[in-house]
Amino acid sequence: MKKPLLIALTIAASFLSGFAFKSIITTQPTKQIQMKKVTGIGGIFFKTKDPGKMRAWYQKHLGLNTNEYGAVFEWRQGADSSKKGFTQWSPFPETTKYFEPSEQEFMINYRVENIEALVEELKKEGVTIADKIETYDYGKFVHIIDVEGNKIELWEPNDIAYEKLGEQIGAKTTK
Repeated sequence: MKKPLLIALTIAASFLSGFAFKSIITTQPTKQIQMKKVTGIGGIFFKTKDPGKMRAWYQKHLGLNTNEYGAVFEWRQGADSSKKGFTQWSPFPETTKYFEPSEQEFMINYRVENIEALVEELKKEGVTIADKIETYDYGKFVHIIDVEGNKIELWEPNDIAYEKLGEQIGAKTTK
């Protein structure tokens, strides 16, 4: 009775040892984590003949709370509705060089997470990075060029500092 039990235990132990050994030496495929690239629209910038007149028109007729830079739209973040988010709307003088090398009359700012890692990934993908990442209290910025030569601004926001900056200049948000 002891011999068959001992044989069965030996076979089971051999099987389990082999399975464990195979699990250790076999490389498991690594899960590739998809990097979140754009999380929202950070701003819309466009050229106009008279930015002041444009801001005043939008304030009067469409109710935007404008300031010297345009208007800021305040909203709640979808992933965490206790956090605010902001989108900047800004008319620029038609003579601005800020959109160069693009010849377009507009530039879009996209909100992103982890701008340093994103820029490294974009470089590997052959995307033209127009300048270096610049850091301010209210976030980090970099410009890229899309396939048609449009300049795009990427912004990793610090929404808390951005809101404080708006308060310091007396700007009201459009909600």
